[in-house]
Amino acid sequence: MGVTYFAGAAYRALTASKVGPSLYDLCDPLFHKHTGGDAHIVKFYKTALGNPALRPLLCRAGLPELRDPARFKAIQQALRAARDDASPDWKAIGQPIAELLDTVTLSHPEPKPVTASAQAPSLGEIDNVIKACGAHLLRSFDRNGFIPTYAAFNLIGDPDMHGRDFLMALTGLNSRGYKNSTLLFTLARIFIARSPAGKLINPPWTGIAEPMWEPVQIRHRSAYYDAFFTEALLSFGETGLPSPDQTTSSHRAIDAMVEFCLVTSREEVRSHDGTSVNVITALAPPPHPRFSRLFAQIKQDLGFGIYVPDCDTTACSFSAATQAGSTDPILDQPLLDFYAGYQVGNGSNEPMVTVPLNDHIDYDGAIVTWIDNLAGERPYGNDLDPTLNLDVLEVSFRNLVRWKVMETPTRLETMQRIIGFQRRLVASGAFADPKSHIYYLPELYSAYFGRCYAAFRELPAETQQAIDTDGTFDFIRLRVLAYVQDELIAREMNTFDAALALIALGHLGGELAHFAPALRCIITATGEGGRKGPFKAYEWNKMKTPTRILVGGPEVTSAFVLMGLALARRRMMNGHAA
Repeated sequence: MGVTYFAGAAYRALTASKVGPSLYDLCDPLFHKHTGGDAHIVKFYKTALGNPALRPLLCRAGLPELRDPARFKAIQQALRAARDDASPDWKAIGQPIAELLDTVTLSHPEPKPVTASAQAPSLGEIDNVIKACGAHLLRSFDRNGFIPTYAAFNLIGDPDMHGRDFLMALTGLNSRGYKNSTLLFTLARIFIARSPAGKLINPPWTGIAEPMWEPVQIRHRSAYYDAFFTEALLSFGETGLPSPDQTTSSHRAIDAMVEFCLVTSREEVRSHDGTSVNVITALAPPPHPRFSRLFAQIKQDLGFGIYVPDCDTTACSFSAATQAGSTDPILDQPLLDFYAGYQVGNGSNEPMVTVPLNDHIDYDGAIVTWIDNLAGERPYGNDLDPTLNLDVLEVSFRNLVRWKVMETPTRLETMQRIIGFQRRLVASGAFADPKSHIYYLPELYSAYFGRCYAAFRELPAETQQAIDTDGTFDFIRLRVLAYVQDELIAREMNTFDAALALIALGHLGGELAHFAPALRCIITATGEGGRKGPFKAYEWNKMKTPTRILVGGPEVTSAFVLMGLALARRRMMNGHAA
């Protein structure tokens, strides 16, 4: 995929025959010069969809169904209701658009099988890449004062968002601005996906994780990212490869990032029993997220004006700080008591999970994502992600003694119910289905299970037995390893896929021979990032609403590669199973 591909795709989008009314034929009369009604939806349309960059690409993208005056009018009436009604009927508004959305055919990547065997690189080659990645992270921190991550919009939308899912989101989200953006982004993706513009906006790629090629990306800082980069720099130090100066710089960066997580991003909320608890928000108040002024306003226009804390950022921040040796009193809070209030119970899925995009899985025992702020706001409703629940287990294992989990039956029960949720998910095979995950890919679930498994295995044997009475962790380990070995590394990979495979293999004790394809993929790709770093940016996590939003960056790829190679290096040096 290069200049020739994009030039050809752009030409076809700009010169395509118009087969029916376009997005702008439909929406301009309603939003282009309108005053009154809900101001946000009008501003959103002008900012996100009616802008001069997108308009030339979509002005010829028409839908033949909209030649039917009745159907055209029905959609306009729905949009008018979203604009003008004080209390819109979102299900009715979404219905005609959901019907159109079901005409869109998108699929997840299906990498080709590989047959040629790969030869493992030398330890020297691996060490060189680890050092390059570590230097990249430290250089980025020195230059920016933090290690940035980027968000990019893929307007083609998510393959898992069909008409039913769209209606779930539209009715389950709480913020009107977020509903507005989900509504209009979804309408736009129909025109994009069914026109030549789709090939330009959503080009093909190798592997599973999507490369972040978009020319406009939003740089920002979050406690969730700082926690992850803290773990990466700790891993760098454990290899013994940093120079003395790099070791000093790494300690300084880790201290600063832990402070950002536990102090800058701290937010007080109410637990379900009414007590006060300090949790961690993913986006601290300005200026801490480090958005440019332009993108700070765009974030507001897109419906992200209010951002609330979440269970995943809290868990990962506590874990990274624990690993870094922090003694901040916030870590003494037994998070399992708080998480119990956000745990789905028997028959209580409906009120807890308002946006059940993955309702084919059994939610019982799992923790939902979003935490109500002190004002009781939860603009995104609530959803439930399996990988988040691995992070809750991992931080609980690391703080088992501090939180007196084994001495407190309710805390142990909360943890064991999450373990039961994970067992059912994996036993059903649903963990390997992208639709089961809200924010992550199955391959990242596999790597994060490895991370969780490693923390579990650090516990005393008798404690492991008391927690996992039926051998769930070994049960899951075998199935995740089978997925990584038989699916992930047996097919074409990109750098990010390979790094995740190494993390899973390294933590779960995969056979050394299975490391070779992922190692060779990374060594071969080194330098692909050009001036931005050793590697390109890829999809680390994503959002499915209001459209497909990818989060990653060159530094993120360097961090995952570093951690994956560090685990592989340790295995190669030991020469036996973990």
